[in-house]
Amino acid sequence: MKIGVPRETKNHEHRVGLTPGSVRELTAHGHAVYVESGAGLGIGASDADYEAAGAKICADAAEVFDATEMIIKVKEPVPEERARLRPHHLLVTYLHLAAAPDVAADILASGATALAYETVTAPGGGLPLLAPMSEVAGRMSIQAGASALEKSHGGRGVLLGGVPGVEPGRVVILGGGTVGNNAAHTAVGIGADVTILDKSLPVLRHLDEIYGGRVKTLYATQDAIERLVLQADLVIGAVLIPGAAAPKLVTRDMLAKMKPGAVIVDVAIDQGGCFETSRPTTHTEPTFVVDRVVHYCVANMPGAVARTATYALNAATLPVVLALADKGWREALKDDAGLRAGLNICNGHVTHPRVAEALGKKYMPAITQLAEV
Repeated sequence: MKIGVPRETKNHEHRVGLTPGSVRELTAHGHAVYVESGAGLGIGASDADYEAAGAKICADAAEVFDATEMIIKVKEPVPEERARLRPHHLLVTYLHLAAAPDVAADILASGATALAYETVTAPGGGLPLLAPMSEVAGRMSIQAGASALEKSHGGRGVLLGGVPGVEPGRVVILGGGTVGNNAAHTAVGIGADVTILDKSLPVLRHLDEIYGGRVKTLYATQDAIERLVLQADLVIGAVLIPGAAAPKLVTRDMLAKMKPGAVIVDVAIDQGGCFETSRPTTHTEPTFVVDRVVHYCVANMPGAVARTATYALNAATLPVVLALADKGWREALKDDAGLRAGLNICNGHVTHPRVAEALGKKYMPAITQLAEV
């Protein structure tokens, strides 16, 4: 199969779809890999590194798209990339279409097939291709929040870990999944006062066992969320409903009652965010202020630690890319229900139920569409 890796062009997005090591694996399986010149510079990988791994270097993205069948990216395609999609293309990347109707509309119109990493499921449940980026974003959320809490950045001037004689900062984490767990890991490590809210008692029990009393766990009711958010110095939005838009857990009314200079980090912004006042920001301008509360809503947080994030991503996604290429993507998706759950668009139809619901589109089962390909 001919596989393309264009350079990412989103603001401060330095990750790349395939590492040189992944390219070497693919070429060893007999596949041809076309990499846009400069695609790996953000992770310290030169064109020469990719050539040594067996890739063909292309001058620009247009050459990559024209030469290949499967396009491997990290973030959703920008308008210029969407204009290059053709019916024979399989696009494999993070898409988050529930919060991006314009992206969905363009892919549907192109006739291309789109597989979203974030909706691929594991045999025992879970989201194995989203997990590595959730781990990175969860840990980064505390780092970003701690910086935003500094007075020079508009925050309350609170040191999350405190010092002897001064209480630590209060961190409230909405959602106890992979993002929430990793946020707690970092927050506990620096000595913050941490509370995690979730609607799953098994999740809360698991977190209580992991942290042995070093975090407080609380069942997430509207009353509990409001009470804890109003006490918090830093609130992490870590709620995910696979494929669907994130629920708005913190309203504008709640926000107005929060401590002046408090910070919210909305890791769920890719799915629309779980704060009513959230809107996507970039690494260039990561924060904005509403009602004296600092909002950090960068939509590609792991892009700031591109090398770590790319290698973590490839460790999870390389087996999937190999399966798609070795078997042929149609057969691979027919054979694997978990991988098939990643199919969001096929034959001009939306093939994931929650994505279809969020976009107001008719849902067409993926297995039915694959039979027609």
